[in-house]
Amino acid sequence: MGCKIYLVRHGETIWNHALRYQGHADIPLNERGHRQARALAERTRGEEFAAFYASDLRRAMDTAAVAAALHGKEVIPLASLREINFGAWEGLTREEIKKRFPEVAERWWRAPYNTRLPGGETLAEVAARAVGALQEIAERHPESKVMVVSHGGTIRAAIGYLLRMDLNQYWRLRQDNAALNIIELYEEEKAILMLFNDTSHLDGI
Repeated sequence: MGCKIYLVRHGETIWNHALRYQGHADIPLNERGHRQARALAERTRGEEFAAFYASDLRRAMDTAAVAAALHGKEVIPLASLREINFGAWEGLTREEIKKRFPEVAERWWRAPYNTRLPGGETLAEVAARAVGALQEIAERHPESKVMVVSHGGTIRAAIGYLLRMDLNQYWRLRQDNAALNIIELYEEEKAILMLFNDTSHLDGI
């Protein structure tokens, strides 16, 4: 058995609700996001986790902290698990981006893998750092379960990469707030996706 990674997207923020691009902006959870974090913690209460990791941004750390507290553990922050650095797009809606950056926006939405955002990253860079982080975690915790809380774009890029997808199509992978994914990760980036975008624990929230 490889390392079983419970890969979670953070709970909702006010910018998620307003459909604003967040990226590296350190936006906290809103009240619904806190409820989602508590529901996720209850969903995974019965599991035995060797460790908890999260992006060092507050929305991810706070989501992970609720579950970690139930297991008497601390959350280990990793900057490599951060969301895509959207640079000048952060805080903007899709419509605002289309008006202000029409040429780059068209390239990004058509071929994000090698398109550099103004002041930000390419999707290739995001995938490389995220998969590298997951592989290091898996090597530290062989044959164990760990929880990793990250971000929608980062999770989609990592899962798409591990499944050998064309990452220019990564937007086809839906990732809701506080969704649970389970990946069994082995050496040499071999992975089995066991669960994807499961939000059944959020019913009624």
